[in-house]
Amino acid sequence: MRPSSPTLADAFSAGITSQGLDVVRIGLASTDMLYFAAGKLNLPGAMFTASHNPAAYNGIKMCLSGARPIGKETGLLLIEKYVNEGSPVALSQVGVERRQEMLDEYVDHLLGLVNLKGGRKLKIVIDAGNGMAGYTAPAVFKKINAEVIEMYFELDGTFPNHEANPLDESTLIDLKNAMKEHKADLGLAFDGDADRCFLVDERGVAVDPSALTALIAHRELIKHPGASIIYNLISSRAVQEVIDENGGVGLRSRVGHSYIKKMMAESGAIFGGEHSGHFYFKDFWRADSGALAALHAIAALGESTKSMSELLAPYNRYIVSGEINSKVSDTKAATELVEKSYLSQEVKIDHLDGLTVNGDTWWFNLRPSNTEPLLRLNVEASTQAQMETVRDAVLSLIRG
Repeated sequence: MRPSSPTLADAFSAGITSQGLDVVRIGLASTDMLYFAAGKLNLPGAMFTASHNPAAYNGIKMCLSGARPIGKETGLLLIEKYVNEGSPVALSQVGVERRQEMLDEYVDHLLGLVNLKGGRKLKIVIDAGNGMAGYTAPAVFKKINAEVIEMYFELDGTFPNHEANPLDESTLIDLKNAMKEHKADLGLAFDGDADRCFLVDERGVAVDPSALTALIAHRELIKHPGASIIYNLISSRAVQEVIDENGGVGLRSRVGHSYIKKMMAESGAIFGGEHSGHFYFKDFWRADSGALAALHAIAALGESTKSMSELLAPYNRYIVSGEINSKVSDTKAATELVEKSYLSQEVKIDHLDGLTVNGDTWWFNLRPSNTEPLLRLNVEASTQAQMETVRDAVLSLIRG
């Protein structure tokens, strides 16, 4: 729904058809609706979106047929080469563009994956942030047993109320206030392209994505005993504990959707969760869907007599720092300095993604940004005091 998207999509389609390929235009869509279409039609897909970025931005999210991911090794480096050096153009018969509506099929597929029958009627506040959830959410949530209070459902790519970026807690202020005003059971906040959904509990407190990962993992392992669940390495230690407690196999991944999707394909995992709020489902072509994650949470809440905070309490076991960015001139040297300072301690160190140091009741991960001279620090510990001690020690090494 960004103002620049229609023109870019028209140009993209014209380029494709000029090379003799056909195009299916599905119109307005959330990113997980693109994945649905690519899976259902078994075609590669492209969507014009800048996700949670401000209004002036735009870009392209792409996937291969069957909603398979595209990463550096599977196409992005080649595209970069063509951008820099020019690409071969074949003169061939012009292809055909046709339009196909897929919203109803997308909604039916989502609702077929979660048992929402029975249970109590819930009151849910949904903040679409003027993004694509304003188009997809009404179609999904009108079919469930809930009273829905809509916020900012008007599609407006200038984002007049707040940026559609729920990772920034300042964008959740209106939703938190509405939760208290309406005495609602659950709040949902979607990002701009609606592939991520962040939850707010009945107290107006943002739900930790790791706790939601653990909840969904628990539910999926009841249906699929012994199955594999993927989580990225900055997820809470509680996620692996819940997987173990419920007889599953936990698989630890690097941060990033292409890594998780690849691991899901190789391992046959039924579910994957990222601490950034992306949730991946085997029965959704191993792609991520914020709406589907929200439906799992709604189903769990509807089946229970507990509040959302009470339902998630068993999964909130540790204190987290949140991601802390530090600007450094040499990320490699700073990381090596931190690692060297912990070599003499009784810890486990790995380099799956940046540097991870595991103590008995704490851990931290330090990762370089792919695009900026930044180091990203995440710390978790059993107590607030211990988290702060580890956090401050690492930051003092990084920042001198």
